[in-house]
Amino acid sequence: MPAESQQPLVEIRSLSVTFGRQGVLRNINLKIPAGQTLAIIGESGCGKTVLLKSIVGLVRPTSGSVLFDGHDLSVLGDKELTSLRIRFGFVFQGAALFDSMTVAQNVAFPLHQHTQRPEREIRRIVIERLGEVGLPQSVVSKKPAELSGGMRKRVGLARALALDPELMLYDEPTTGLDPVMSDVINQLMVNTRTRHPVTSIVVTHDMRTAHKVADRVVMLEPLSRLEAGDSQILYDGPPERIESSRDQRVIDFVRGEAGTRLTEMAAAREARD
Repeated sequence: MPAESQQPLVEIRSLSVTFGRQGVLRNINLKIPAGQTLAIIGESGCGKTVLLKSIVGLVRPTSGSVLFDGHDLSVLGDKELTSLRIRFGFVFQGAALFDSMTVAQNVAFPLHQHTQRPEREIRRIVIERLGEVGLPQSVVSKKPAELSGGMRKRVGLARALALDPELMLYDEPTTGLDPVMSDVINQLMVNTRTRHPVTSIVVTHDMRTAHKVADRVVMLEPLSRLEAGDSQILYDGPPERIESSRDQRVIDFVRGEAGTRLTEMAAAREARD
């Protein structure tokens, strides 16, 4: 794990996010140093994706703040925030490709939007990024509908890398993929960190992904399952130590076991009866 510098690349300070009366995140504090790969895990509804969107300023905090390279995102105007986001690469859960565009046009999109590079240079970058994710030049003229799920994920990764981002964010990068293709995506994330000086945050349910790509794992618990004073972060540490946690909720999640939850459900049924 990279040594933590005086100023982390990403710092989350007492972050809380509420939608109406529904609390999603409560008093989250995290420091993410440059070069680290952080996996955020936890069951559905624990706020993983909301935290990811908060880090890029897509969700504004109800209280607290998110700092990127010392900049408080919550006080930036839209123009400043857009300028800062050029330094981010976001790989969406469903790849989020433009259906009407070819693969080449999808990967080139951020370059056309945010740079004045000549077309010849943009095409060179497109071919390079597609090569980095293991896609041949023959796919450049295809539309997303002509690609498999795994290929679409790789195009999404190539597009996210087009501007050489400092911070990569992955939202469930292996969801919907078979185990072999999931491992391909995991290896591509590892390769990306090797080839580029990038900090990465990966939201995932997949413990194989967390173990393979992450230096550090943070596990969140849904607020609905916590008492008022409980921490929402159940675990924060290296992936190889997570199974040594003394928190049964962490162990159940890592091992995919429902024993504690089934006991709670049975107790709830008895209380209703």
